[in-house]
Amino acid sequence: MPIRLEDARSLVSQLSSRSNTSLAGFPALETSGLFPIESIYFVLHFDQSPKPSVHHAMDAAKLQQLKQFIDQCKSNPSILTDPSLSFFRDYLESIGAKIPPSAYDPGESASNRSKSFVVDESDDDMEDIEDEPQPQGTAEEEDESEIIESDVELEGETVEPDNDPPQKMGDTSVDVTEENRDASQEAKARAIEAISEGKLEDAIEHLTEAILLNPTSAIMYATRASVYIKMKKPNAAIRDANAALEINPDSAKGYKSRGMAQAMLGHWQEAAKDLHLASKLDYDEEISAVLKKVEPNAHKIEEHRRKYERLHKEQEEKKIERERQRRRAEAQAAYEKAKKQERSSSSRGPGGMPGGFPAGMGGGFPAGMGGGFPGGMPGGFPGSMPGGMPGNIDYSKILKDPELMAAFKDPEIMAALQDVMKNPANLAKHQGNPKVAPIIAKMMSNFAGPK
Repeated sequence: MPIRLEDARSLVSQLSSRSNTSLAGFPALETSGLFPIESIYFVLHFDQSPKPSVHHAMDAAKLQQLKQFIDQCKSNPSILTDPSLSFFRDYLESIGAKIPPSAYDPGESASNRSKSFVVDESDDDMEDIEDEPQPQGTAEEEDESEIIESDVELEGETVEPDNDPPQKMGDTSVDVTEENRDASQEAKARAIEAISEGKLEDAIEHLTEAILLNPTSAIMYATRASVYIKMKKPNAAIRDANAALEINPDSAKGYKSRGMAQAMLGHWQEAAKDLHLASKLDYDEEISAVLKKVEPNAHKIEEHRRKYERLHKEQEEKKIERERQRRRAEAQAAYEKAKKQERSSSSRGPGGMPGGFPAGMGGGFPAGMGGGFPGGMPGGFPGSMPGGMPGNIDYSKILKDPELMAAFKDPEIMAALQDVMKNPANLAKHQGNPKVAPIIAKMMSNFAGPK
């Protein structure tokens, strides 16, 4: 039978007013796990020795109800978070009890768990936790993600690449006889006639014959390339156009054929470049017509490329800046921690630097040096000074050296010096730092004292 709320209130009231309540019938309280056992003793303050003068018997029915309530709490600790039981939680808090974490809804925010019923930390520890600076992340870190490039909307028809075996090419190193030149021209004439009749395959055969007879003629390759374009074989056309341009780098027909072939493959920027060169060498209306279709796509692609180059560059710059800020935050945190340790050691009494620093130093350099040299030099500075700092340090040089005074205000340098003080073996990892190494070397020379 569930315990009634008013009975629970009454029982808590009785427990609050009585210092001696019998444990009989309450073994479950000791093993319930709901509260620490010491808290149960605080709740009931059991005393099994009979004290007639102050002992008051409790109602057996209410004791039974209390056992039932404890059983309910064991099976469902979230009962304790019910607002109607706030009076009970307040009572538990007053005697140092602790509500188990399992009583709270996993989704409940930490801010709603407003009360912690057991606190056993010293004020100094809490101050360290509250004051220690933490490097902060940035929104850019959370938002950083890979840049996904969008597609460019282009216009114009393209064709599937042709994958035929390469056509026959002539040997450009041979000496061409006059007889072969004439025969080559005759073959070319037959090819032109076949083109006019729409017999493109025949035209290719005649032009191949002309090329083999005179492989040094750029116009023969360029003409065959133009026929391949009519046959919608852009890759074959590009091979012939390249051959023509190798023989004659100023072949307008070679650039024109290659540009038109690139456009057929959707290589808009390459097509625009070749067609512009062809137009400069020998302008014609066909080149102009193709350029009007090619240039808009070429411009879109170029703008798209520049846009994402800029975005990638900006992302990289932000990444570098975040890393710089992170390093600065870490150095600042180390510096603040060193200052805190210095204050802590100073507040606990004099000590100075073991091995030769006078006790009046208070464990560090004077406050005028940008926060002091934290913590003293444990065990001595590394190098030629093992086992403690020498007693003949020339402090005047350190205090009058503007470079050292400025360095002591730099969080990165102070963090490095603190690192070396904690463990002299760490000196090696700072020797490669051009900012820190000269300061350490200069300090070591001052530590050597006047000769």
